[in-house]
Amino acid sequence: MPRILAIDYGIKRTGLAVTDELQIIASGLTTIPSDTAITFLKDYFAKESVAKVLIGEPKQMNGQPSESTPVIEKFVADFSQAFPLMKVERVDERFTSKMAFQTMIDSGLSKKQRQNKGLVDEIAATILLQDYLTRKMI
Repeated sequence: MPRILAIDYGIKRTGLAVTDELQIIASGLTTIPSDTAITFLKDYFAKESVAKVLIGEPKQMNGQPSESTPVIEKFVADFSQAFPLMKVERVDERFTSKMAFQTMIDSGLSKKQRQNKGLVDEIAATILLQDYLTRKMI
């Protein structure tokens, strides 16, 4: 069974997470510089079978688009052009970064380790993906 990949795209960094082949468990994949995302994904898709890609949709508390929306919309357009056959689903990513940071605290990571913004992005993508899998099972 092909995997599902989640992308937490940001202006500087992009966190990636992927399911296992049974699409049950989400795991952090990596964090990459955002300007290398399409190239990285071309290589990844050549090696792994992916059925669907989830791309975070940043929203403000009132549901309106956030200030980073134009940057992410451009990435979505570039992604769709590079991978026209890949199924893309947008998912609300509100609170994923805060939840990721809290997860790091709960896991006992040191203050220095919690300052690793790349790790926060990877964990945020994992939370986004695991939340999607949970909602899909309900």
